[in-house]
Order: sequence, then C-alpha cells, then structure tokens
Amino acid sequence: MSALIEFKGFNKFFGEQQVLNEIDLSVKSGEVIVILGPSGCGKSTLLRCLNGLEVAHSGSLKFNGRELLDKGTDWREVRQQIGMVFQSYHLFPHMNVLDNLLLGPVKVQKRDRREAREQAEALLARVGLSDKRDAFPRQLSGGQQQRIAIVRSLCMNPKVMLFDEVTAALDPEMVKEVLEVIQGLAREGMTLLIVTHEMAFARAVADRIVFMDAGRILEQNPPELFFTNPQTARAQQFLEKFSYVEALPKKTQTKELELL
Repeated sequence: MSALIEFKGFNKFFGEQQVLNEIDLSVKSGEVIVILGPSGCGKSTLLRCLNGLEVAHSGSLKFNGRELLDKGTDWREVRQQIGMVFQSYHLFPHMNVLDNLLLGPVKVQKRDRREAREQAEALLARVGLSDKRDAFPRQLSGGQQQRIAIVRSLCMNPKVMLFDEVTAALDPEMVKEVLEVIQGLAREGMTLLIVTHEMAFARAVADRIVFMDAGRILEQNPPELFFTNPQTARAQQFLEKFSYVEALPKKTQTKELELL
C-alpha cells in the first residue's frame, strides 16, 4: 500500500534556528502514529506543516500522492481533508454548538444544510453530547468543548486527523472522555497523527511511536518495543523522566511535563 502521507528530507527553520531537520516519515491510510519527544523538539511544528499552518523550507511533503510544497497548492482545499484539533478549542463563542459544527460544511464545502445537520447530530450522539447541541461554548466544560472541536473537524469528512496535545489544557478528570473519542476513531480506521504526553494512551492506541528530539526523528517503532526496549539513549532518558513524573502529585506533574 502506498503512503497517504510522506515527508522526505523535510526541513523547517524559524529564522536561523532549524526546528525540523531532514524529516523522513511515511504514514499509510488507517495508521495511528503517536509522536513523542521533549518540549520544543518539533512535534507540533511537524503537524502544523502538514496542515499548511507553517511553511517548509526544503524537502518534499506528499499527501495522497500529491506534492503539497508546490506553489500552486490550494491549502484551503487541503485542510478540508486534513483536520486538526489543538490545545485550545477555538469555538466561536457567539454561536451555539450546532452552528459551530455547520459553519465549515455549509459555508466552505457548500453542502446541503439538512444533510450536514444530520451528520453533525449523529456525531454529537457518538461523543455523548446530543443534549448540548443548543448550548454555547461558555456553558460547556473543557472536556465537552474539546469533544465538540473534534466533531467540528469530523464534520468536514477529512481523510486524516491531527491532534496536537488536545488534553494539555484539561483537568485530569476531563482527559479520559476526550481520549476515548480519539480511541474510537482509531478503532474505526481513521488515519491519526497524535502529539501527546499521555504515555499510557500512546501505548494503547498507536500502531507506531515516532520519537523526536532537536528537530530529528530518532526512532520509529511499535509501541511495545519503544516502551520496553528503546533503541536510543535519548529515548531511554525521556522515558525514565516520565516514570519519575508520573509518580508525582497531579498538580506537580503539569509543571514537570513542561520542562521535559
């Protein structure tokens, strides 16, 4: 099977600082890739380049066989196929949940409102939020808003979903409900690229762990191999630090994770 996503010799700079260095990464349709690494290693930048939110400087990036770094690429069209969910929910505060969900399908994709509404309501039911369709973002918990943000991306019928630390801003009690939605997508065969600090979740959901440090990919392995027998000293050091952090009180963990 040919790759759905393919980075080759991919480089990205912020000024003189190289934040992505000769990235080679292929992702097949239906694969779940979890990207791990210390803060500042380039994980989020990699996702943002795939969605056209950051501009690459050299190399190749293909999606479904099409070179995305060509000058003629219509990123507005590409983003309809590559959904992305961030730490922040980015819901429009003056719109209720249903209107937030219908904006993209109706205004951007020009789909029939009735058909789009049926899909949105079915997705709300799937994430357990049917009763929130008329609520406004301020009336929802953080976990509920993040599930709505996921549904909003799914309403565009993407081929790929990107998740960038989507639980980082949530209280620990709310993390589980969001991760369960992502696990459901994985079981259904959606292609997923996930940046997370949730190690147990990464181990359970990933087909492959991609470990990054200083803008480079140092390892790519199945989760059991990565977590039980990391192939580089840097990955071993990273995992040892996480074992230490997970033993700390929850309030302390957040600050320590930011320093990783």
